[in-house]
Amino acid sequence: MLVMNAFVLAVLSVVDIALELYVWVLIIGALLSWLTAFGVINSYNGAVRAVMDFSERITAPLLRPIRKRLPPMGAVDWSPIVLLLAIYFLRSFIHNLVMRWQ
Repeated sequence: MLVMNAFVLAVLSVVDIALELYVWVLIIGALLSWLTAFGVINSYNGAVRAVMDFSERITAPLLRPIRKRLPPMGAVDWSPIVLLLAIYFLRSFIHNLVMRWQ
């Protein structure tokens, strides 16, 4: 039973770290899109384009369903904020599970 508890805690820790990394990819993608929209950075730069493409490919599968369900609210895309709130709720749930298992 002790080995099972350690395994579950390790898996929950890995999931928590993956969610934290996903949050950073989401934030970086949103910042890059804003900076591109305001003309601060050049989206034709190879490094910028590579980071933007990576961010889009990683976050689009989760943002697309949220965008379909959110009503249009002008030029602001609220789907990353909704996804961030969902991820923080999930991370809080994981932290509570870890506290109960210890």
